[in-house]
Amino acid sequence: MIPSSDMKATLRTRLRAELKSLAATDRVSASAELCARVRACAAWQSARAVLLFFPVASEPDIAPLLDDAMADGKLLALPRFDAATAAYEPVQITNPARELVVGPFQVREPVVGCPAVALNRLDLALVPGLGFDARGGRLGRGKGHYDRLLAGFTGLKIGVAFDCQIVPAVPREPHDIALDAVVTPTRWIEAKAD
Repeated sequence: MIPSSDMKATLRTRLRAELKSLAATDRVSASAELCARVRACAAWQSARAVLLFFPVASEPDIAPLLDDAMADGKLLALPRFDAATAAYEPVQITNPARELVVGPFQVREPVVGCPAVALNRLDLALVPGLGFDARGGRLGRGKGHYDRLLAGFTGLKIGVAFDCQIVPAVPREPHDIALDAVVTPTRWIEAKAD
């Protein structure tokens, strides 16, 4: 039997290649459709405090949702890497244009000085990844940062993906955190239990 870590590495390679092959115009239109789908979701509309992320080039561009959250009066948090604990923590921002800097993993994150937010204050998290399945499986980038971040999170966990990132099955290990749903430009996938 192939170890789960080897299966994950193979799937990561394949999905990175697929993401790289997406045309820029397709990426822009798909991101806009995905954001519209999130905005229409009752869970988004009712959430008072959200954990979002600033996308890297290969991810759907959900940056407009940061502004939407602020305009809607939601508490907005993004992950910030804490070198002392070697882990990400949710941190509140009030001005995305001024309060985001490039962090240690080349991802934009809140500046030092923005206050940490307790996980139990957050209603909903939009979660990045390389691949997702209909059972709530998520394939991250391989360091386990989001699994550790979400380990104590009790709100709604929603994966964010282009359609090409949905796969039949993501290999799972005991530490992998399952998502409640995945949103793509064309569909909303509620996680089905095994």
